[in-house]
Amino acid sequence: MLVLLPPSEGKAASGPGAPLKPESLSLPGLSAARAAVFDELVELCRGDEEKAREVLGLSEGLRGEVAKNAALPTAGARPAGEVYTGVLYDALGLASLDEAARERARQWLLVFSGLWGAVRVDDRIPSYRCSMGVKLPGLGALGAYWRTPMASVLPEAAGDGLVLDLRSSAYAAAWRPKGEVAGRTATVRVLHAPTRKVVSHFNKATKGRIVRSLLEAGTAPAGPAELVEVLRELGYEVEAEAPEKAGKAWSLDVLVTEIH
Repeated sequence: MLVLLPPSEGKAASGPGAPLKPESLSLPGLSAARAAVFDELVELCRGDEEKAREVLGLSEGLRGEVAKNAALPTAGARPAGEVYTGVLYDALGLASLDEAARERARQWLLVFSGLWGAVRVDDRIPSYRCSMGVKLPGLGALGAYWRTPMASVLPEAAGDGLVLDLRSSAYAAAWRPKGEVAGRTATVRVLHAPTRKVVSHFNKATKGRIVRSLLEAGTAPAGPAELVEVLRELGYEVEAEAPEKAGKAWSLDVLVTEIH
């Protein structure tokens, strides 16, 4: 099983340890693309601060993020699962999982990133600021830039099991499963049952809880239909819509009654 996650806008500070070792990151097929984004981002942030802030879409209060990016080559790296914070990752609670569940997290979870393309939670990275919605002066829009390298790398990473896609739309644009892989992919919406509306905060929190539940249960559903049954057994109210055509992803709605 492969679980696709968005990163978090906010991130924990870089660690005090050794800096990034690009060759140590998972998915080595993305190495050249990562190096190109990394080099341009660092160069941008070491130049005109105002231009960098504009390109990155940073408010005045986030001006310090430019300096953080400029220092990426020497910043201490730490596991990506510790760098990403926020609602989804708080609900996921990687640090409090038992060892068996943490090992599943290392194998199953893949976090998408404007800078790295995608990383596993035990890949060591520095804290950075570069969303998938950024348009770098040289490389252009990152969502479009990543599509070519992702298209050759991600199908292999997906293997022959379920792909559970919990990414936001900006990150989903970097890789959309196609063909046979799409047929065993499930996307998830979280709806407030009484109103049938998506609300951002509990959407993220519920997705984090779903991933934690699967990691703790140790169950790797073979496909979307089995995923629906597993989630129901774990106590979630799920409505599923199978695709009308082969080669299309399943759509799952998880209904919640309380906003928390």
